Amino acid sequence: MIPDSLRQLLDATKGQREAEWQGRRVLLFNTAWGELAISLQGAQVLHYLPFAPDTGRVADARPAPGKEDGWLWVTPTPQALPGTIRGGIPVCWPWFADESPDGRGPMHGTARQAEWRLDGVDDEDEGVEVHLSPTASLDEQLTPRVMIHASAQRLHVELITEHRGETPVKLTAALHTYFAVAHVHQCRVEGLAGARYLDKRRDFSEAHQQGELGVRGPLDRIYESNRPVILDDGERRLRIAKQGSDSTVVWHPDSQQLPGDTPAEAGLHFLCVEAACTRIDPVWLVPGAQHLLATTLTREDLAQ
Repeated sequence: MIPDSLRQLLDATKGQREAEWQGRRVLLFNTAWGELAISLQGAQVLHYLPFAPDTGRVADARPAPGKEDGWLWVTPTPQALPGTIRGGIPVCWPWFADESPDGRGPMHGTARQAEWRLDGVDDEDEGVEVHLSPTASLDEQLTPRVMIHASAQRLHVELITEHRGETPVKLTAALHTYFAVAHVHQCRVEGLAGARYLDKRRDFSEAHQQGELGVRGPLDRIYESNRPVILDDGERRLRIAKQGSDSTVVWHPDSQQLPGDTPAEAGLHFLCVEAACTRIDPVWLVPGAQHLLATTLTREDLAQ
């Protein structure tokens, strides 16, 4: 699910181009393998829609009413700048949630509000690879880069952190993916059964997942797990794999607690399942080291 204004820009795109949307520069791809949209505010993937092999989608062919347009969800009423866009895959760096070193930094770090530059695009018939880096320094010692690879088979996003300073640094981060779903209360997340989790809604109390996770109300949990999971919303089954992460965050505020930038009806159609490094598995980087956090999205029937 993406806003109509972003859909119109994609429909007017042939191949690759840069455009402006909601006051932000965006990279747009509409090709034989599928569609991709990336905001240069925050290096944030906004949209991914793979086409079936050897087929495409004509520009005026819209999804049927009630059907999601792509695998990712974006609010229809995004905040104006300097606010951030809720949806897609926000990059949370160099800390997750409110875990800044001094406790006063912006929620989910500085990367998501920053401007990023396009360092390179490798565009081939079967897919595209995009490399991004921030236009200004975001940390005294750490430097992030983002690589995005999209094709008809998968979406793969990497957040690479390099330590170029002189003292060890503690890092938390997340690829805060908002999945488009038919209805959040129909969702089931498979692969977390038996995993320990911290419940943020209950002051980080510890529990273990009994059976597979069904979504019936508000959730904000950090699962200690590095396993792939399957997100099943009754209409589509997506496999969510990751690297460099022992935390899987599952979040939805439910209809009574939606953020101000999310209308009630739209809020029923997303679920966040995130590859993360949190207080469960913070990363300590020494000078000269680097860390890779990645997420890979595929349809279950195409997963290797």
